[in-house]
Amino acid sequence: MLCNAGALVGFHADLAARLAAKGAELTESDWAAMPPAASAEALAFVKVWARQAVAVAEGRAALREAVEPDSAFVSFCHRLMSSRLPDSQTAARRWLETHFQPHHILTEAPGGMGFLTGYYEPEVPGTLQPASRASTALRARPADLGTLVPYPSRREIEARAPTPGEAVVYVTDRAEAFLIQVQGSARVVLPDGRRLRLTYAGRNGRPYTSIGRLLIESGAIAERDMSLATLKHWLRHAGLSEGEAGAVLLQRNESFVFFAIDDSLPDSAGPVGGAGLPLVPLVSIAVDRTLFSYGLPFIIEAELPWRSPQPEPFQKLMLAQDTGSAIVGPARADIFFGTGAGAGARAGDIRHPARFSVLLPKGLA
Repeated sequence: MLCNAGALVGFHADLAARLAAKGAELTESDWAAMPPAASAEALAFVKVWARQAVAVAEGRAALREAVEPDSAFVSFCHRLMSSRLPDSQTAARRWLETHFQPHHILTEAPGGMGFLTGYYEPEVPGTLQPASRASTALRARPADLGTLVPYPSRREIEARAPTPGEAVVYVTDRAEAFLIQVQGSARVVLPDGRRLRLTYAGRNGRPYTSIGRLLIESGAIAERDMSLATLKHWLRHAGLSEGEAGAVLLQRNESFVFFAIDDSLPDSAGPVGGAGLPLVPLVSIAVDRTLFSYGLPFIIEAELPWRSPQPEPFQKLMLAQDTGSAIVGPARADIFFGTGAGAGARAGDIRHPARFSVLLPKGLA
């Protein structure tokens, strides 16, 4: 059944209108049409959703603002938080089916498909003072961010040595420093073994440019060969000192991200996402924050190399808990894979079409 703005009210109508403005349709489906594998981890998913729902119900501030949840969704979260949550896999599947209705998001792409990428939390060595001339500073949020229009570009910021207190930490690999900014978080291991967790603290407001896409368009790397490992190899081979081809390419992405140290989380927790809560590997996704509210569940279906280099079926419940400058569009998501090199290897291989279904609360239409 086609769901358009004229046939819906309130929460659903607003979302349908935003998607329609981007050329996508919202079509109601049912649970029988959803892949059974998607709800195989329903109990764990409901627990993650419940933490996000508490944040929505309490009106907690997000780290990066998204579409404001309307009063109907806030009331829905309040109502479910005051009810008993499921305590078994079977009950969790039944709970989801009782409270949410699947809706396909159909784009103008062939088959109505969307697009997936992956991201991760880098873990790299670093120092509190520059270890060499090659050290790159990860910088704190400037006091005047938001008061200068426009704020300096990446090239302009990097051309200036950090002022006292501006450098949060230094890393020796400029490619890794750049990728930490792209990912929006990191764990930096100091020489004495201490681990600093860096969390997003703002950006300069300049447009994000994918350097991987620039390399593909220039013919430097074939699209089928593009991966995180391939990108790093190209940058290092091209040279990352000032004026070398690798450094020049990095500066074509004018967007620059600032960080803060976060010592509030246990080591076992994921980084804090845009919604203000720790991300969960293979559950949390980044979505277009101009289209979706945090806390909306999705079912995503694709063929991905998500557990090994070989593609295999990927059918999972996922939760909107983050956003990113490059995540734009009605059926576009970035899957959080976890922390460290292994997660980075898997995340860096994801550039695949996918089928998107958003689970909308029942009783709001």
